[in-house]
Amino acid sequence: MSMEGRTCVITGSARGIGRGIAEHLGEKGANVVINYRSSEGAAHEAVEAIEDAGGQAVTAQADVAVPEDVEHMREVCHDAFGPADVLVNNAGITADKQFTEMSRAEWDRVMDVNLGGMFNCTQTFYDDIWNADEGRLINISSVVGKQGNFGQANYATAKSGMFGFTRTIALEFAQGSSTANCVAPGFTRTDMVEGVPDHVLERIISGIPLERLAEVEDIAAVVRFLASEESSYITGEVIDVNGGMDL
Repeated sequence: MSMEGRTCVITGSARGIGRGIAEHLGEKGANVVINYRSSEGAAHEAVEAIEDAGGQAVTAQADVAVPEDVEHMREVCHDAFGPADVLVNNAGITADKQFTEMSRAEWDRVMDVNLGGMFNCTQTFYDDIWNADEGRLINISSVVGKQGNFGQANYATAKSGMFGFTRTIALEFAQGSSTANCVAPGFTRTDMVEGVPDHVLERIISGIPLERLAEVEDIAAVVRFLASEESSYITGEVIDVNGGMDL
């Protein structure tokens, strides 16, 4: 599943799952646009890692919740590599709080980034993906979007909203040769999860049939398949990568 010559834009890719996806695609030959909002140093480290592996990458600073920022990201992509073939909407934030204590500002900010950012990026790169030979839209959701999670009413709502968006865009893309799919990771070993207290982490793992957290590479490998030409007959799907949590 070579990605040679394909241009991939991955939002929120300076760290965590997004960075793992970016490095994985870059190692397979993709031209990668590393998007970040404030983690400039980490973004440049991701570029260096891709270049050390023989790939090509550039950084693009943009808050995905701001349409003008996303338009700038498209300009960076076009100047460096030309139109995008693959868009991975990965950028997201949390603002966890029990619903009775959640402010409207906390609700709106999560919606603006997780759903609004997906809207902005998809709208901005829509023509690129539509016109690409085997264009790919891949949205990164979460198991929380399917199961819910205490204290995450805003995040769970945003992540579940990605399912309907993906299926609808898939119907539009079906008129051409492009596809849209969604990946819903379970609990993944990232800096955020590493900060969870041991007793909480043990309880989480006990609820996973495979009895371990996902590694970033587990998610990135699925994204790479969906971004490749080999996935051309898969569209409108939500792919769970959660160790069997819903069994």
